[in-house]
Amino acid sequence: MLNSRRTLMAVLSLLWGLVAAAAAAPPNIVFFLADDLGWRDLGCYGSRFYETPNIDALAVSGARFSQAYAACPVCSPTRASIMTGKYPVRIRVTDYISPSGGNQPEKWARNTMMLPSPYSDRMPLEEITLAEAFKESGYATFFGGKWHLGPEGYWPEDQGFDINKGGWEHGGPWGGDNYFAPYENPNLSDGPAGEFLPERLARETGRFISDHRDRPFLAYLSFYSVHTPLMTTKALEEKYASKAAKLVFSGPQWIRESYREARQVQDHAVYGGMVEALDSAIGHVLNAIEANGLGNRTIVVFMSDNGGLSTSEGSPTSNLPLRGGKGWMYEGGIREPMIIRAPGVTKPGAVVDTPVTSVDFYPTLLELAGLRTRPDQHVDGASMVPLLRDEKVAREPLFWHYPHYGNQGGAPSAAIRDGDWKLIKWYEDGTTELFHLGDDPGERYDLSELNATKADNLEKRLDAWLGDVDANMPSVNPAYDEDKPSGRLPPDQR
Repeated sequence: MLNSRRTLMAVLSLLWGLVAAAAAAPPNIVFFLADDLGWRDLGCYGSRFYETPNIDALAVSGARFSQAYAACPVCSPTRASIMTGKYPVRIRVTDYISPSGGNQPEKWARNTMMLPSPYSDRMPLEEITLAEAFKESGYATFFGGKWHLGPEGYWPEDQGFDINKGGWEHGGPWGGDNYFAPYENPNLSDGPAGEFLPERLARETGRFISDHRDRPFLAYLSFYSVHTPLMTTKALEEKYASKAAKLVFSGPQWIRESYREARQVQDHAVYGGMVEALDSAIGHVLNAIEANGLGNRTIVVFMSDNGGLSTSEGSPTSNLPLRGGKGWMYEGGIREPMIIRAPGVTKPGAVVDTPVTSVDFYPTLLELAGLRTRPDQHVDGASMVPLLRDEKVAREPLFWHYPHYGNQGGAPSAAIRDGDWKLIKWYEDGTTELFHLGDDPGERYDLSELNATKADNLEKRLDAWLGDVDANMPSVNPAYDEDKPSGRLPPDQR
């Protein structure tokens, strides 16, 4: 009898130890980053054209952010901000990285008032990246998809990722058959002819999750979708072409935005197919999490790197009610869809209205994982954990600096958001625009003259920040000819 009791106690003790160990196990991180996906390109953010059931379900099970921002209106700087916890200006990655250097001032050939600022074409190896921070804490690390943060020697495997499937210097799937195999990507072997890239990346991520289900991991799936070239499967294109044919619009389908026309409706069949394919790929990975019994200890993040493409390169989507799109400092260029599901922390269906930005992920994920934060590294990031717990937080101002000309028609500019107030400063002529986003999220009413004191105060704070970060600035273009077509026009109109 005594031995039986001892045996029972030993078994119970062992079981209790296993339960305690499981409860204490560090959570996994799965981070989804979309490319060029606009703020309103998801059903849970108001789209009535694109179908995104998997991302919508993620929003229902986690916290959806209504005022989340990318650190820049183009891709590479935002991606660097996530990896470093710093505003892009601090590491001089302030524009998308062009392997040819065509957007550097010494090679500038467009007729613009200013020369864009020089900038770094790689994320410095000296930075302790988010991946390195997790790897140092015993996490297995995986990267899949678009990297676009430097040449060979600066790829994901050089910046803290154990596995790299598809990440290199290019910003799009430019090789082979683009979104279909063969890919001609040095870090992604070709699948069978016709294999669809988002599906392949999802399978690679799901395989990593299955292979590492017994240890903590960081899986960072950085899609090439929905970046150009605009390509999808024939079935998806036909589906959305049929939907588009049934649409009736009461307002204008295009409006003028400076030198460009901005799309005001969502009806692009190929782009619709690309959005659904992105959603399906995310669904595959979410299913892999559940199939491996990891749902209760896996933090899931979703975000996009800049606004939807509405003024260039096919202008496939609309960010309405937001103004502008990718490459612009208006809300359509920098406000993003963002979702975080952290088991035991987030409340299902929560909506967070406090402004946050992509530099905030670094301290947030470290805190959620119970790891030590690195304030000397993520100097600009603020943890979002209190917001996820529905606590009220007084947020410091957010800043942007883009001393370049976007391919989409935007011009060198900077911005500050403080509460509901947002000021944009245009470097070409030094003028400012002031908007109250609480009353005017579409930035239709410039209040800089009616509220001159507020505009002056915000401009001074913005200028002080630019000085603190030693911002790289554009310069006067000595070759500018005001009698020639502007370099901000589409290429076929210059």
